[in-house]
Amino acid sequence: MEHLEIERKFLVKSEAYKNEAITKTRIVQGFLNTDPKRTVRVRIHGEKGSVTVKGESNESGTTRFEWETGIGLHEATNLIDLCEGFILEKIRYEIPFEGHLFEVDEFLAENKGLIVAEIELKHEDEVFKKPDWLGDEVTGEVQYYNAQLTKKPYKQWQ
Repeated sequence: MEHLEIERKFLVKSEAYKNEAITKTRIVQGFLNTDPKRTVRVRIHGEKGSVTVKGESNESGTTRFEWETGIGLHEATNLIDLCEGFILEKIRYEIPFEGHLFEVDEFLAENKGLIVAEIELKHEDEVFKKPDWLGDEVTGEVQYYNAQLTKKPYKQWQ
């Protein structure tokens, strides 16, 4: 499926989101290519596999081309073995709030301690309400991109 992805990214300042979550899924993902102009991601999301190609972000970091297709779990597992850098492991929580869906990623392994929330929007200047647990915005800050976390994990930041 191809579309323009418009999203904003935030740090999370408390674990209150866990009480509001409607889903909780383990995700394992890696990158076959981490060039900023095009990333190729392989993901195992629960029991499903996928490959995603993302284009370069616009100047604000909110919008970029995205194409994704489902693949078998076996194929996804084999492709993850070919990925660059660290493999990302995280727990994703989905939280509906005031007409929008927030996805909160609690990172594990080399990125343990990092918790990031994303909200996908219909257009860049769309207004949305922020839950109390949402912290500082980090949209467009490259070190928070998943592809970058495979190169320089959160544990190495300090």
